[in-house]
Amino acid sequence: MGHEQAQFAEFYRVHRAACARAVVASTGDREGAEDLVAEAFTRAWMSWRKVSRHPAPQAWVVRTALNARVSAWRRRRREVALADGHDVAVGQDAGGVDAALMAALRRLPARQREVIALRAFLDLDTETTAQVLGIAAGTVTAHLSRAVATLRGQLVPAETQEIKQ
Repeated sequence: MGHEQAQFAEFYRVHRAACARAVVASTGDREGAEDLVAEAFTRAWMSWRKVSRHPAPQAWVVRTALNARVSAWRRRRREVALADGHDVAVGQDAGGVDAALMAALRRLPARQREVIALRAFLDLDTETTAQVLGIAAGTVTAHLSRAVATLRGQLVPAETQEIKQ
């Protein structure tokens, strides 16, 4: 096995689960997220020399997976729906993430979900998150603050919130 191949195999082994959790948190769809992450890791392997020098290669994988989701959504939007088509329900298995948290995450706006996924699930700093998402660091902070406040309001019982205030 070549050096690059071994390096990528180790990267995949160490970061696949965290990347999948981040994409599941952002999309709310475990099976779809697994497919997106697999595609993103395939693209990472194809561009491994570039990706391995990225400041946060796992964030590159997550961003690539989320971009692939947007591209697929755009393609589907142009497709004609079948008369008796049914939407697929989001799976209950959220890849190790609490079901109540997943439900609350799905109710957040997409950008807030992405910020939560990168900051909380991949533990990226504000600057790296901003770079990955192509937004200002202050915008990351604002989205994170709003998302945490919303999640706290939905997940923490009201009597606990009153005690903290």
